[in-house]
Amino acid sequence: MRSAPPVIGDLALNRATLARQHLLERAAMNPYEAIGHLVGLQAQTPKSWYLTLWSRLRDFDPEATGRLLEERRLVRSWFMRQTIHLVTDADAPVLRAFTQPVIERSVRGKWLEALRGIDLGELAEVVRSATTAAPRTPSELTAIVSAHWPQATDHIVITNAAKALVALVQEPPRGVWGRGGAVRLSPLDAWLGTSIPSRVDPLPILRRYLAAYGPASIADAQMWAGVTRLGAAFEQLRPELLVLQGADGRELFDLPGAPRPDPATPAPVRFLADYDNVLLSHADRSRFGDGEAREKLTYREGPYPSYLLVDGRVAGAWYASVEGSRVTARVDTVRPLHAAEEAAVRAEADAMLRFNYPKATERRVEVAPIS
Repeated sequence: MRSAPPVIGDLALNRATLARQHLLERAAMNPYEAIGHLVGLQAQTPKSWYLTLWSRLRDFDPEATGRLLEERRLVRSWFMRQTIHLVTDADAPVLRAFTQPVIERSVRGKWLEALRGIDLGELAEVVRSATTAAPRTPSELTAIVSAHWPQATDHIVITNAAKALVALVQEPPRGVWGRGGAVRLSPLDAWLGTSIPSRVDPLPILRRYLAAYGPASIADAQMWAGVTRLGAAFEQLRPELLVLQGADGRELFDLPGAPRPDPATPAPVRFLADYDNVLLSHADRSRFGDGEAREKLTYREGPYPSYLLVDGRVAGAWYASVEGSRVTARVDTVRPLHAAEEAAVRAEADAMLRFNYPKATERRVEVAPIS
Protein backbone atom coordinates (compact mmCIF):
# COMPACT_ATOMS: atom_id res chain seq x y z
CA MET A 1 0.00 0.00 0.00
CA ARG A 2 1.41 3.38 -1.06
CA SER A 3 2.06 5.70 1.89
CA ALA A 4 0.69 9.23 1.92
CA PRO A 5 3.15 11.75 0.45
CA PRO A 6 4.78 14.31 2.75
CA VAL A 7 2.80 17.54 3.17
CA ILE A 8 4.43 20.83 2.16
CA GLY A 9 2.85 24.12 3.19
CA ASP A 10 2.56 27.35 1.23
CA LEU A 11 5.46 29.03 3.05
CA ALA A 12 7.78 26.11 2.26
CA LEU A 13 6.59 26.20 -1.37
CA ASN A 14 7.29 29.91 -1.43
CA ARG A 15 10.85 29.56 -0.22
CA ALA A 16 11.53 26.63 -2.54
CA THR A 17 10.40 28.56 -5.62
CA LEU A 18 12.17 31.76 -4.57
CA ALA A 19 15.44 29.83 -4.07
CA ARG A 20 15.23 28.38 -7.58
CA GLN A 21 14.36 31.78 -9.01
CA HIS A 22 17.40 33.39 -7.33
CA LEU A 23 15.05 35.69 -5.41
CA LEU A 24 16.32 34.68 -1.98
CA GLU A 25 19.85 35.66 -2.94
CA ARG A 26 21.17 37.17 -6.15
CA ALA A 27 23.19 34.60 -8.08
CA ALA A 28 26.72 34.87 -9.42
CA MET A 29 25.56 33.68 -12.83
CA ASN A 30 25.82 35.21 -16.28
CA PRO A 31 22.59 36.31 -18.01
CA TYR A 32 22.71 33.61 -20.69
CA GLU A 33 22.95 30.88 -18.04
CA ALA A 34 20.21 32.50 -15.96
CA ILE A 35 17.79 32.76 -18.87
CA GLY A 36 18.46 29.12 -19.67
CA HIS A 37 17.87 28.09 -16.06
CA LEU A 38 14.59 30.03 -15.93
CA VAL A 39 13.51 28.47 -19.26
CA GLY A 40 13.06 31.96 -20.66
CA LEU A 41 11.62 35.24 -19.41
CA GLN A 42 8.23 36.56 -20.44
CA ALA A 43 9.16 39.67 -22.38
CA GLN A 44 6.11 41.33 -23.94
CA THR A 45 7.51 44.75 -23.27
CA PRO A 46 10.83 45.28 -25.05
CA LYS A 47 13.02 46.11 -22.05
CA SER A 48 11.34 45.57 -18.69
CA TRP A 49 12.81 42.05 -18.60
CA TYR A 50 16.21 43.62 -17.83
CA LEU A 51 14.78 44.29 -14.36
CA THR A 52 13.82 40.61 -14.12
CA LEU A 53 17.51 39.76 -14.40
CA TRP A 54 18.68 42.64 -12.20
CA SER A 55 16.47 41.35 -9.38
CA ARG A 56 18.17 37.93 -9.60
CA LEU A 57 21.80 38.41 -10.58
CA ARG A 58 24.87 40.00 -8.99
CA ASP A 59 26.83 42.55 -11.00
CA PHE A 60 24.26 42.45 -13.81
CA ASP A 61 25.40 44.28 -16.96
CA PRO A 62 22.43 45.26 -19.16
CA GLU A 63 24.57 46.54 -22.03
CA ALA A 64 26.40 43.23 -22.34
CA THR A 65 23.07 41.43 -22.18
CA GLY A 66 21.68 43.62 -24.95
CA ARG A 67 24.63 42.63 -27.12
CA LEU A 68 23.55 38.99 -26.78
CA LEU A 69 20.39 39.93 -28.70
CA GLU A 70 22.46 41.49 -31.45
CA GLU A 71 24.71 38.41 -31.53
CA ARG A 72 21.59 36.20 -31.90
CA ARG A 73 22.38 34.30 -28.70
CA LEU A 74 19.13 35.58 -27.16
CA VAL A 75 15.82 35.56 -29.01
CA ARG A 76 12.50 37.35 -28.48
CA SER A 77 9.64 35.37 -29.99
CA TRP A 78 6.35 33.65 -29.15
CA PHE A 79 6.61 30.58 -26.94
CA MET A 80 4.91 29.66 -23.64
CA ARG A 81 1.28 30.75 -23.23
CA GLN A 82 1.47 32.19 -26.78
CA THR A 83 3.33 35.18 -25.33
CA ILE A 84 6.63 36.80 -26.24
CA HIS A 85 9.50 35.32 -24.25
CA LEU A 86 13.21 35.95 -24.22
CA VAL A 87 14.99 32.60 -24.56
CA THR A 88 18.46 31.37 -25.47
CA ASP A 89 19.37 30.42 -29.01
CA ALA A 90 19.78 26.80 -27.83
CA ASP A 91 16.27 26.71 -26.34
CA ALA A 92 14.36 28.59 -29.03
CA PRO A 93 13.83 25.72 -31.53
CA VAL A 94 12.95 23.22 -28.81
CA LEU A 95 10.52 25.50 -26.95
CA ARG A 96 8.84 26.56 -30.18
CA ALA A 97 8.28 22.92 -31.15
CA PHE A 98 6.95 22.21 -27.63
CA THR A 99 4.46 25.10 -27.73
CA GLN A 100 3.59 25.08 -31.45
CA PRO A 101 0.43 22.96 -31.05
CA VAL A 102 -1.15 25.44 -28.63
CA ILE A 103 0.05 28.43 -30.67
CA GLU A 104 -1.65 26.96 -33.75
CA ARG A 105 -4.80 26.18 -31.78
CA SER A 106 -5.88 29.82 -32.04
CA VAL A 107 -5.72 29.56 -35.83
CA ARG A 108 -8.19 26.70 -35.75
CA GLY A 109 -10.33 28.29 -33.06
CA LYS A 110 -11.09 31.97 -32.56
CA TRP A 111 -9.74 33.01 -35.97
CA LEU A 112 -11.37 30.23 -38.00
CA GLU A 113 -14.16 32.36 -39.45
CA ALA A 114 -11.79 35.08 -40.69
CA LEU A 115 -9.64 32.41 -42.34
CA ARG A 116 -12.46 30.72 -44.21
CA GLY A 117 -11.46 30.16 -47.82
CA ILE A 118 -7.75 30.79 -47.19
CA ASP A 119 -5.29 27.94 -47.64
CA LEU A 120 -3.22 27.94 -44.44
CA GLY A 121 -0.23 26.35 -46.15
CA GLU A 122 -0.24 29.09 -48.76
CA LEU A 123 -0.63 31.75 -46.06
CA ALA A 124 2.38 30.41 -44.17
CA GLU A 125 4.46 30.28 -47.34
CA VAL A 126 3.58 33.86 -48.30
CA VAL A 127 4.64 35.17 -44.89
CA ARG A 128 7.75 33.00 -44.71
CA SER A 129 8.85 34.13 -48.18
CA ALA A 130 8.22 37.81 -47.39
CA THR A 131 10.06 37.78 -44.06
CA THR A 132 12.96 35.76 -45.46
CA ALA A 133 13.46 38.32 -48.20
CA ALA A 134 13.63 41.16 -45.62
CA PRO A 135 12.56 41.81 -42.02
CA ARG A 136 8.95 43.04 -42.03
CA THR A 137 6.93 45.19 -39.66
CA PRO A 138 3.45 43.93 -38.72
CA SER A 139 1.87 46.63 -40.93
CA GLU A 140 4.04 45.55 -43.86
CA LEU A 141 2.93 41.95 -43.35
CA THR A 142 -0.70 43.06 -43.28
CA ALA A 143 -0.20 44.90 -46.57
CA ILE A 144 1.33 41.77 -48.11
CA VAL A 145 -1.56 39.64 -46.87
CA SER A 146 -4.06 42.20 -48.19
CA ALA A 147 -2.48 42.08 -51.64
CA HIS A 148 -2.74 38.28 -51.78
CA TRP A 149 -6.28 38.02 -50.39
CA PRO A 150 -8.01 41.35 -51.19
CA GLN A 151 -11.44 39.73 -50.80
CA ALA A 152 -10.82 38.92 -47.11
CA THR A 153 -12.53 41.12 -44.54
CA ASP A 154 -10.05 41.06 -41.63
CA HIS A 155 -6.47 41.22 -42.83
CA ILE A 156 -5.08 41.95 -39.35
CA VAL A 157 -6.53 38.69 -37.99
CA ILE A 158 -5.12 36.84 -40.99
CA THR A 159 -1.70 38.39 -40.30
CA ASN A 160 -1.89 37.30 -36.66
CA ALA A 161 -2.79 33.79 -37.80
CA ALA A 162 0.21 33.78 -40.11
CA LYS A 163 2.47 34.74 -37.18
CA ALA A 164 1.15 31.69 -35.36
CA LEU A 165 1.80 29.39 -38.31
CA VAL A 166 5.32 30.71 -38.94
CA ALA A 167 7.74 31.06 -36.02
CA LEU A 168 8.99 34.64 -36.23
CA VAL A 169 11.57 36.49 -34.16
CA GLN A 170 11.55 40.19 -33.23
CA GLU A 171 14.88 41.45 -34.51
CA PRO A 172 17.11 43.88 -32.61
CA PRO A 173 17.69 46.74 -32.07
CA ARG A 174 14.23 46.34 -30.54
CA GLY A 175 14.84 45.23 -26.97
CA VAL A 176 18.48 46.30 -26.85
CA TRP A 177 19.43 48.28 -23.72
CA GLY A 178 19.87 51.97 -24.49
CA ARG A 179 18.49 51.58 -28.00
CA GLY A 180 15.14 50.86 -29.59
CA GLY A 181 13.33 50.23 -32.82
CA ALA A 182 10.11 49.14 -34.43
CA VAL A 183 8.98 45.51 -34.44
CA ARG A 184 10.64 43.83 -37.40
CA LEU A 185 10.01 40.15 -37.94
CA SER A 186 12.16 37.41 -39.48
CA PRO A 187 11.76 33.61 -39.53
CA LEU A 188 13.14 32.09 -36.35
CA ASP A 189 14.90 29.22 -38.09
CA ALA A 190 16.57 31.50 -40.65
CA TRP A 191 17.55 33.98 -37.93
CA LEU A 192 19.30 31.26 -35.96
CA GLY A 193 20.48 29.19 -38.91
CA THR A 194 18.90 26.05 -37.49
CA SER A 195 15.75 24.06 -38.06
CA ILE A 196 12.79 23.74 -35.71
CA PRO A 197 12.05 20.08 -34.92
CA SER A 198 8.60 18.76 -35.74
CA ARG A 199 8.31 17.17 -32.28
CA VAL A 200 10.23 17.23 -29.03
CA ASP A 201 10.29 15.08 -25.92
CA PRO A 202 8.48 17.05 -23.18
CA LEU A 203 10.19 15.25 -20.29
CA PRO A 204 13.45 17.28 -20.25
CA ILE A 205 11.43 20.49 -20.48
CA LEU A 206 9.24 19.50 -17.54
CA ARG A 207 12.31 18.60 -15.46
CA ARG A 208 13.65 22.09 -16.16
CA TYR A 209 10.29 23.63 -15.24
CA LEU A 210 10.43 21.90 -11.85
CA ALA A 211 14.05 22.98 -11.38
CA ALA A 212 13.04 26.63 -11.81
CA TYR A 213 9.42 26.76 -10.55
CA GLY A 214 8.77 23.66 -8.46
CA PRO A 215 7.42 22.00 -6.49
CA ALA A 216 4.44 22.07 -8.83
CA SER A 217 1.32 20.23 -9.91
CA ILE A 218 0.42 19.08 -13.41
CA ALA A 219 -2.00 22.02 -13.61
CA ASP A 220 0.83 24.38 -12.63
CA ALA A 221 3.06 23.09 -15.44
CA GLN A 222 0.22 23.41 -17.92
CA MET A 223 -0.38 26.99 -16.82
CA TRP A 224 3.30 27.84 -17.31
CA ALA A 225 3.54 26.28 -20.75
CA GLY A 226 0.06 26.92 -22.05
CA VAL A 227 0.26 23.28 -23.16
CA THR A 228 -2.46 20.88 -22.04
CA ARG A 229 -2.54 17.12 -21.46
CA LEU A 230 0.80 16.88 -19.68
CA GLY A 231 -0.50 14.25 -17.26
CA ALA A 232 0.91 11.36 -19.27
CA ALA A 233 4.35 12.98 -19.32
CA PHE A 234 4.30 13.40 -15.54
CA GLU A 235 3.30 9.76 -15.15
CA GLN A 236 6.42 8.83 -17.12
CA LEU A 237 8.48 11.03 -14.81
CA ARG A 238 6.79 9.89 -11.59
CA PRO A 239 9.31 7.13 -10.70
CA GLU A 240 12.19 9.64 -10.66
CA LEU A 241 10.33 12.50 -8.96
CA LEU A 242 9.59 13.33 -5.35
CA VAL A 243 5.83 13.37 -4.80
CA LEU A 244 4.51 15.85 -2.22
CA GLN A 245 1.10 16.98 -1.05
CA GLY A 246 0.07 20.60 -0.74
CA ALA A 247 -1.72 21.80 2.37
CA ASP A 248 -4.98 21.63 0.40
CA GLY A 249 -4.36 18.05 -0.74
CA ARG A 250 -2.97 18.84 -4.22
CA GLU A 251 -0.42 16.39 -5.59
CA LEU A 252 2.86 18.17 -6.26
CA PHE A 253 5.96 16.94 -8.05
CA ASP A 254 9.58 17.90 -7.53
CA LEU A 255 13.14 16.94 -8.38
CA PRO A 256 14.61 15.03 -5.43
CA GLY A 257 17.76 17.16 -5.18
CA ALA A 258 16.15 20.55 -5.81
CA PRO A 259 16.44 23.29 -3.15
CA ARG A 260 13.73 23.29 -0.48
CA PRO A 261 14.97 25.76 2.15
CA ASP A 262 13.70 26.02 5.68
CA PRO A 263 10.42 28.01 5.56
CA ALA A 264 11.95 30.37 8.14
CA THR A 265 14.64 31.44 5.67
CA PRO A 266 14.53 35.26 5.33
CA ALA A 267 13.33 36.55 1.96
CA PRO A 268 14.53 40.04 0.94
CA VAL A 269 12.42 42.74 -0.65
CA ARG A 270 12.33 42.39 -4.42
CA PHE A 271 10.86 44.63 -7.11
CA LEU A 272 9.64 42.49 -10.01
CA ALA A 273 9.17 43.60 -13.58
CA ASP A 274 5.79 43.38 -15.26
CA TYR A 275 4.96 39.86 -16.49
CA ASP A 276 7.58 38.22 -14.25
CA ASN A 277 7.16 34.50 -14.85
CA VAL A 278 7.56 33.66 -11.16
CA LEU A 279 4.00 34.95 -10.62
CA LEU A 280 2.51 33.62 -13.87
CA SER A 281 3.70 30.02 -13.90
CA HIS A 282 1.39 28.26 -11.45
CA ALA A 283 -2.32 27.52 -11.63
CA ASP A 284 -2.44 27.88 -7.84
CA ARG A 285 -0.55 31.01 -6.80
CA SER A 286 -1.32 30.83 -3.08
CA ARG A 287 2.39 30.34 -2.33
CA PHE A 288 2.83 34.03 -3.21
CA GLY A 289 -0.11 35.61 -1.42
CA ASP A 290 -3.47 35.19 0.23
CA GLY A 291 -6.87 35.79 -1.30
CA GLU A 292 -7.17 39.34 0.05
CA ALA A 293 -3.89 40.40 -1.53
CA ARG A 294 -4.83 38.81 -4.85
CA GLU A 295 -8.19 40.58 -4.82
CA LYS A 296 -6.66 43.98 -4.13
CA LEU A 297 -4.07 43.51 -6.87
CA THR A 298 -6.22 41.84 -9.51
CA TYR A 299 -5.38 43.32 -12.90
CA ARG A 300 -8.44 44.89 -14.51
CA GLU A 301 -7.34 47.59 -16.95
CA GLY A 302 -4.53 49.97 -17.85
CA PRO A 303 -0.81 49.11 -17.83
CA TYR A 304 -0.04 45.67 -16.47
CA PRO A 305 1.31 46.20 -12.94
CA SER A 306 4.75 45.36 -11.65
CA TYR A 307 4.68 43.65 -8.26
CA LEU A 308 6.56 43.96 -4.99
CA LEU A 309 7.65 41.02 -2.84
CA VAL A 310 8.02 41.52 0.91
CA ASP A 311 9.09 38.41 2.85
CA GLY A 312 8.57 36.46 -0.35
CA ARG A 313 4.88 37.33 -0.73
CA VAL A 314 3.20 39.77 -3.06
CA ALA A 315 2.78 42.85 -0.88
CA GLY A 316 1.89 45.48 -3.45
CA ALA A 317 2.33 46.89 -6.91
CA TRP A 318 4.66 49.63 -8.10
CA TYR A 319 4.54 52.15 -10.90
CA ALA A 320 7.22 54.51 -12.16
CA SER A 321 6.68 57.95 -13.68
CA VAL A 322 9.27 60.21 -15.27
CA GLU A 323 9.10 63.99 -15.37
CA GLY A 324 12.18 65.53 -16.90
CA SER A 325 15.16 64.33 -14.91
CA ARG A 326 13.06 63.12 -11.97
CA VAL A 327 11.70 59.59 -11.64
CA THR A 328 9.15 58.59 -9.00
CA ALA A 329 8.28 55.08 -7.87
CA ARG A 330 4.78 54.85 -6.40
CA VAL A 331 4.42 51.72 -4.30
CA ASP A 332 0.84 50.67 -3.44
CA THR A 333 0.89 48.07 -0.66
CA VAL A 334 -1.88 45.68 0.30
CA ARG A 335 -1.28 46.39 4.00
CA PRO A 336 0.56 48.96 6.09
CA LEU A 337 4.25 48.05 6.27
CA HIS A 338 6.22 47.83 9.50
CA ALA A 339 8.97 50.43 9.88
CA ALA A 340 11.74 47.93 9.02
CA GLU A 341 9.79 46.65 6.03
CA GLU A 342 9.19 50.14 4.68
CA ALA A 343 12.84 51.05 5.10
CA ALA A 344 13.84 47.95 3.13
CA VAL A 345 11.26 48.74 0.43
CA ARG A 346 12.53 52.30 0.09
CA ALA A 347 16.17 51.19 -0.11
CA GLU A 348 15.46 48.54 -2.74
CA ALA A 349 13.22 50.95 -4.67
CA ASP A 350 16.02 53.51 -4.82
CA ALA A 351 18.45 50.86 -6.07
CA MET A 352 15.89 49.72 -8.64
CA LEU A 353 15.40 53.28 -9.90
CA ARG A 354 19.17 53.81 -10.15
CA PHE A 355 19.36 50.74 -12.36
CA ASN A 356 16.22 51.17 -14.43
CA TYR A 357 16.46 54.93 -14.96
CA PRO A 358 20.19 55.68 -15.07
CA LYS A 359 19.71 59.14 -16.61
CA ALA A 360 17.48 60.41 -13.80
CA THR A 361 19.20 62.82 -11.44
CA GLU A 362 16.41 62.85 -8.85
CA ARG A 363 14.65 59.78 -7.48
CA ARG A 364 11.56 59.70 -5.29
CA VAL A 365 9.81 56.79 -3.62
CA GLU A 366 6.21 57.04 -2.39
CA VAL A 367 4.82 54.19 -0.27
CA ALA A 368 1.20 53.96 0.84
CA PRO A 369 -1.33 51.18 1.46
CA ILE A 370 -4.15 50.72 -1.05
CA SER A 371 -7.23 52.43 0.32
